[in-house]
Amino acid sequence: MAVMSPLFRRKPPAQDRRVTLIRKPGCHLCDDAQAVVERVCGELGVPWEPQDISEDARLYDQYWEQIPVVLVDGEQHTFWRVNEDRLRKELTG
Repeated sequence: MAVMSPLFRRKPPAQDRRVTLIRKPGCHLCDDAQAVVERVCGELGVPWEPQDISEDARLYDQYWEQIPVVLVDGEQHTFWRVNEDRLRKELTG
């Protein structure tokens, strides 16, 4: 059986993806990031969830200098500023 090169594997359809926004209360960059995530995920039908860094010590230890952080399928996609086109491309590419 031939193994397909990772270059030719397609990403899962957008509906099978998951976006996580790691944020904290009172963070204006987090609010901006959430607006982008809500818009892109809403258009594509991708589920997303916010996680509050102040309520999770593990997230705090890992990301406190980078928030807001966007994860796609559990992998870090971006931090600080979310580029709408880049997120859309990641979810549909």
